[in-house]
Amino acid sequence: MSVVLDSWAVLRYLEDDPSTAGPVADLLAAQRPLMSWVNLGEVFYVLKRRVGEAEAARTVRDLRGVLDARLPDERIVMDAARIKADHPMAFADAFGAALATSTGSTLWTGDPELLIDDAAWRWRDLRRV
Repeated sequence: MSVVLDSWAVLRYLEDDPSTAGPVADLLAAQRPLMSWVNLGEVFYVLKRRVGEAEAARTVRDLRGVLDARLPDERIVMDAARIKADHPMAFADAFGAALATSTGSTLWTGDPELLIDDAAWRWRDLRRV
């Protein structure tokens, strides 16, 4: 099973959230999940606000060692734009959904904006693990 992590999943993992940290840690030990660079950038800016630039940069560097971070190409950008147009969500969230759809992966998240029953992407709600 191929997995895409979004920023919600990674931030809860880094916070050692009880419902998220264990499953994400197990996933990272077993495989190299995908993540959009847009979502990784979101992790960076959230961490920069909380702990400063140096620590945020260190964390992103460490995450790059265990994630397959993907730069969006034209197709992913347009797919994300279509998803954003069709669903009320942040544009960055649409990149995780677009990457999951394009790779046939399951998006791991707990972000309600992405947990859509009839979505084109498969998802796993990490709030209910």
